[in-house]
Amino acid sequence: MSEEPSIFVGGGGKEYGHPQRLLLGYGNRHGLIAGATGTGKTVTLQILAEGFSAAGVPVFLSDVKGDLSGLAVAGSAAGKLHEPFMKRAATIGLDLVYSAFPVTFWDLFGQQGHPIRATVAEMGPLLLARLLELTEAQEGVLNVAFRLADEEELPLLDLKDLQALLVFVAENAGAISARYGLVAPASIGAIQRRLLVLENQGAAAFFGEPALDLADLMLTDSDGRGRINILASDKLMHSPRLYATFLLWLLSELFETLPEVGDPDKPKLVFFFDEAHLLFADAPRALVQKVEQVARLIRSKGVGVYFITQNPADVPENILGQLGNRVQHALRAFTAKDQKDLRLAAQTYRDNPAFSTEDAIREVGTGEAVTSFLERKGIPGVVQRTLIRPPSSQVGPIDTALRAQLMVMSPLRGKYDSMIDRDSAYERLRAREQKAAAEAAAAETQAAPPRRGETDLRPDSDGFSKARRYDGGDTTRTAAPKPRTSSRSSDSVGEAFAKSFARQLGTKSGQAIVRGVLGSLFKKR
Repeated sequence: MSEEPSIFVGGGGKEYGHPQRLLLGYGNRHGLIAGATGTGKTVTLQILAEGFSAAGVPVFLSDVKGDLSGLAVAGSAAGKLHEPFMKRAATIGLDLVYSAFPVTFWDLFGQQGHPIRATVAEMGPLLLARLLELTEAQEGVLNVAFRLADEEELPLLDLKDLQALLVFVAENAGAISARYGLVAPASIGAIQRRLLVLENQGAAAFFGEPALDLADLMLTDSDGRGRINILASDKLMHSPRLYATFLLWLLSELFETLPEVGDPDKPKLVFFFDEAHLLFADAPRALVQKVEQVARLIRSKGVGVYFITQNPADVPENILGQLGNRVQHALRAFTAKDQKDLRLAAQTYRDNPAFSTEDAIREVGTGEAVTSFLERKGIPGVVQRTLIRPPSSQVGPIDTALRAQLMVMSPLRGKYDSMIDRDSAYERLRAREQKAAAEAAAAETQAAPPRRGETDLRPDSDGFSKARRYDGGDTTRTAAPKPRTSSRSSDSVGEAFAKSFARQLGTKSGQAIVRGVLGSLFKKR
């Protein structure tokens, strides 16, 4: 097994049994890092990220506590952890060499890394409904809005595009309901209020362009090492729905975009989900099913997904069964539920006759773990008590000045810094409103009474047009064409709306509606 390309995780010594390695050929078979707070999950994540990077595999991970930025800096013999690390390395037979790794910093809010953006259309109604915590009826209205945007060529890029479209849907609810089903104003109002809350939380910066190019997550450096993409998540964790929805969106985009590669010699990308329980907390069944599907199928795209959480029970059973590479740090069994979860966690491992798996999970200390990695032909390895190897990079965060320096040196510098606001739903709906208002103004001017001495061409009540002057009588009577009473059945929804607008705008009350409702929407912000 040691002859195959692998990542050394730990083990060694009489007490800990055989060395434990994660075979790169099975790195895309997904994995789990679990354990109570303070048992060493972050360091385990760090050494796996180092191992994949050294093997030329790009990594994406979320930095919830701000500790993982230390991957960009080599560990130091002057550090307080040097002596215990060297002692541990000697125990497990590791020649520890300190080194830094190529890192790219990202931040949804653009403060601690390159901004990450996605368009509203890319997010889609399912994940957006999850983010906004919509009811089934409200999600139905959101689906109608997305369908209308597609049919009427109204690109949904940022939040103001979606907000403008929802106002448009509300003002034309009757025509839309006849075609797509009931569109309740109350549902639209609820969606708008939730969008406002999302905007106030700073999420507006996430929706827009330039959108993230997935290829930028799969870069290597000049030495062939995979770049480690670190998402600053300390602030993002205050909006757990946004955090979970973004990670699910990213995983879905990778699944839909990457080609099939079968079983590669090593993964094309490895994805670490920290605080994985947030992905599934209160999630609707349809969303959980989508995650299960993606987790099951994305392996063939060469992407490995690793979930980091306190308890394996946080991960749905159908997904947990797909996680072949496992590192289980200590679980504390203080309550009856804790004891039950501990027993269930132990049952998912291939037994080792040398010890009780349940007892080992309860007893391992900080920096130790119970591990099982896939062997040849994808067979789960026998569970082992493992002393986790020390990392080569710095444990703990780097300072702000060094982070800023590394961002200046980033190969992506300048690509995502400035937001682009191109022609989209907001601008197109605004143009429609302005055109309709201009046509209505022209119609009102034509219908206004002539001044003295001007020729009056207005039709009278009998449908005939009279050419006359105010100072004289009628001179001619000609039949005026009858107005059309119905539109063609092939008219689009947009054409029907335009005609409806034109009819409304021909009256004083119609103009008042537009000025009062649409005028307030489309005024410059």
